[in-house]
Amino acid sequence: MMQRSGTFDFTRLRAQFIKEALSILRDPRSRMVVFVPPLLQLLVFAFAATLEVRNVDIAVHDQDAGRWSHELVTRLDSAQFINEVHHVTSSQELRGLIDRGKVIAALDIPVDFSRAIAAGRSGEVQVLVDGRRSNSGQITVGYLSSIAADVGAEVSSDAVPSAPVVVVRNWFNPNLTYRWFIVPGLSGILALFSALLITSLSIARERELGTFDQLLVSPTSTPEIIISKSLPALAIGTGLGLLMMGAAVGLFRIPFSGSFWLLLASLVLFILSVVGIGLMISAISATQQQAILGAFSIGVPAVLMSGFATPVENMPTLLQWLAQGIPLTHFLIIVEGSFLKAMSPGDILASLWPLALIALVSLTMATVFVRGRLQ
Repeated sequence: MMQRSGTFDFTRLRAQFIKEALSILRDPRSRMVVFVPPLLQLLVFAFAATLEVRNVDIAVHDQDAGRWSHELVTRLDSAQFINEVHHVTSSQELRGLIDRGKVIAALDIPVDFSRAIAAGRSGEVQVLVDGRRSNSGQITVGYLSSIAADVGAEVSSDAVPSAPVVVVRNWFNPNLTYRWFIVPGLSGILALFSALLITSLSIARERELGTFDQLLVSPTSTPEIIISKSLPALAIGTGLGLLMMGAAVGLFRIPFSGSFWLLLASLVLFILSVVGIGLMISAISATQQQAILGAFSIGVPAVLMSGFATPVENMPTLLQWLAQGIPLTHFLIIVEGSFLKAMSPGDILASLWPLALIALVSLTMATVFVRGRLQ
């Protein structure tokens, strides 16, 4: 086997970089995997993945038919998130609608509802929720509680009982638009999978095509191989990330109030840390199929533990510590803060240095893994 050169040669590096970039761009399957899914997924998930509840059916059994029950039912009929209000005449009919899955929730208004309010007591309404759809049911109950609170505010203004009225203001996302939260995070997740797949397939693809043996006998040094296989993924991942963030501002009208250059630096460090992980996967994978499975075995848990789906603070202590070693955890803080919060440079740097540390460790480990394969 040829003695591997210990010197760094930019001519060889450029040749390796061009070879790696062409291998990605010339292959129709690679182009399809790298470019098309992230953009389609951004559009699909931005509209489909939401915790908002819309177009639901509810049932109402109004046994009171008084002033305040009529006011409550009228507000329910005009609520935008409700598709249809089923007015029933018995509790059995109401429960039957829930049993058959026709409605997600039902209100049972007692006979003395309006009289209790007129007497200065609080009117109670029973809400029955379809527990088979627990998440949507809980959100629907929140919406119904908000409508009931509006009726309560009107009762207070009518000078019956002087109940306290809570005025809620939502900072950074005044209308609680779920798309404002999910799209910036999606740009990081999709950029992660793009960079992870590109790098995890790089060495495994050469091994399958038989060109890895040529690499073994070439004078190319290990750092040149690492850099040449990292740069295409870094360029494509960063470009896709910027494109999706641009779509967030231009297409979805999400306000961007932070520093573009700090966000760009964060994106580059984030992609670099992912590239290191991808190269480690590629170095230990014998086939492209193994590399893809390895990428998803790492990528899916990383997304679940990053704080995108559930707050990191809600996890057990051990998982909270593990989450700090996931690049996406820190990048989500930066990208969401840059879009909605105008995060200060000091706060960004607090999440930026862990990204830099993870990138350094992952690239160092990738160099060790690749060098082991080349020997």
